[in-house]
Amino acid sequence: MASNTSTTPTSTSLLTPYKMGNFELSHRVVLAPLTRCRSFGNVPQPHAILHYSQRASEGGLLIAEATGVEAWKPIVRAVHDKGGLFFCQIWHCGRVSTYGFQPNGEAPISSTNKGITPDLDGGDWSPPRRLRVDEIPGIVNDFRLAARNAIEAGFDGIEIHGANGYLPDQFMKDQVNDRTDEYGGRLENSCRIVLEIVEAVVNEIGAHKVGVRLSPFADYMETPDSNPEALGLYMAQALNKFNIAYLHVIEPRIDRAGDSIETPHSLLPMRKAFKGTFIASGGYNRDNGNKAIAENYADLIAFGRLFLANPDLPRRFELHAHLNKYDRSTFYTPDPVVGYTDYPFLDVFAA
Repeated sequence: MASNTSTTPTSTSLLTPYKMGNFELSHRVVLAPLTRCRSFGNVPQPHAILHYSQRASEGGLLIAEATGVEAWKPIVRAVHDKGGLFFCQIWHCGRVSTYGFQPNGEAPISSTNKGITPDLDGGDWSPPRRLRVDEIPGIVNDFRLAARNAIEAGFDGIEIHGANGYLPDQFMKDQVNDRTDEYGGRLENSCRIVLEIVEAVVNEIGAHKVGVRLSPFADYMETPDSNPEALGLYMAQALNKFNIAYLHVIEPRIDRAGDSIETPHSLLPMRKAFKGTFIASGGYNRDNGNKAIAENYADLIAFGRLFLANPDLPRRFELHAHLNKYDRSTFYTPDPVVGYTDYPFLDVFAA
């Protein structure tokens, strides 16, 4: 497929500019959305202002994790003050939840009544309730309202989280979705709710402000598919009609723990099928990221753990500089500093 910019293997790298629809990016190093557990009461705190502004750069794209919107306004301003672009990921957990997080202690909702194995990843997962067909428009509308709220908070756009075993993924994956109605069975049916969500959000805020994240090859939260190649290709083709800002896909090589494994699968068929900006994520470093860009395998590369540990990651890539090592033990602690805002910048490290 043709990218939005001219690319050649000899001249294109992670540090070359890129035009993503209406947005001018100065480089192709994207901050991936990461659950960080630093919000209190589902509201982002002032320390998030520092965290995101540390990782903002002129013309650099950041994607935030999803929490309450109003408190995002000063965080967005801080990113914009440094010239960065900021998209907010919006999601619905579906069955990846417990009674305690649900209104009136009700069962979580899903495409199915099948629950997640108790104690998986240490969670006390509650058995879900299968959504009725007449309830689905309400879910679609929730995504629409969330997108509007994000734009009102100042975000440049939103990313619909259709990956990692959450509600949209629970519909798309045939090893979870056991429905026999118009939202189950064939790909056209199992993917229907996701495309309805995309359409509603596009109509609300504009296609150029909408991205979608998918993980067809992954088995996050016991959400596998019997034919991930077909699923990924179908979604890449189906999303073309909406002319969205980007499609963001997790590499097949990433296992449930987020580590790289050997696999014969590739995102290339999806990349070729999708006509817009394509973001690849998962197991990338400077060298294989540059290779992916140079070979037109992707337009942009999203980095999670490396960007968490290196707030100035684009600059370090530019200078071929030493990278801080991330500390996995502090990924999900609620501390406002440790493992969140205390990773040193290159100048501080060098000093």
